[in-house]
Amino acid sequence: MHKILLLALGLLLPFSTSSALAAEHVVGQKDKAFTVSKLKIKVGDVVVFKNDDPFFHNIFSLSEGQFFDLGSSREGSEKKVTFKKVGIVEVECAIHPAMKMVIEVTK
Repeated sequence: MHKILLLALGLLLPFSTSSALAAEHVVGQKDKAFTVSKLKIKVGDVVVFKNDDPFFHNIFSLSEGQFFDLGSSREGSEKKVTFKKVGIVEVECAIHPAMKMVIEVTK
């Protein structure tokens, strides 16, 4: 019985440690701008986009490394994206074209 338990733990350990190493980064949206213009993260990290403005934003990326469209988000809402590939990700707001930022995803 102990051998089976040890084998099961050995198989699960790589999965639990990789997710434990992932970090969560918060990027705010305030005054029609992102709170950071550049962010460097690692593969597997999560970026939380938090709307602190009293109006809607629509955050998206058409970058080859990470395509996403978070749709409209109202004040106080948060939406998360997990980054799975190394590369440069350009992020924009579809409602406010001047809102832009770059996320560099590394190993």
